Amino acid sequence: MDLKPRSANWEQRVRKSFEAQAFMDHLGARMVHLAPGAVDLELSMRPELTQQHGFFHAGVTSSIADSAAGYAALTLFADGTGVLTTEYKINLLNPAAQPTLVARGRVLKPGRTLTIARADVYGLSDDAQVHVATGLFTLMSLAGMKD
Repeated sequence: MDLKPRSANWEQRVRKSFEAQAFMDHLGARMVHLAPGAVDLELSMRPELTQQHGFFHAGVTSSIADSAAGYAALTLFADGTGVLTTEYKINLLNPAAQPTLVARGRVLKPGRTLTIARADVYGLSDDAQVHVATGLFTLMSLAGMKD
């Protein structure tokens, strides 16, 4: 699928928006890949991101999946618009105790108002990549947002 951004400065807009998102900063998430219709977010294991058994908390997994899908959609939106998630479903497939968690957001169907994206989350270690979760997201282009 050929995905074309509706903004000439899409990359700058997405990076600026991500840098302004306090929650992703709080989690320690980093944007490690950015292309039209695609964003990868990564974060490192820390004790405060785990649940009682030492795995990444499902809330952390869901949060980076949501943001990766949302920012993948934002890469295609016009100037003066922002992105909001209107609905998502996530399947948690395996617990993640690897040192790194990466969420790979990809647009499946772009639209003017609603865009459909998926995010696959993987736990990464030196010798393994474990598929942790898959989510399907509906994202809304919200007019009137400043860049």
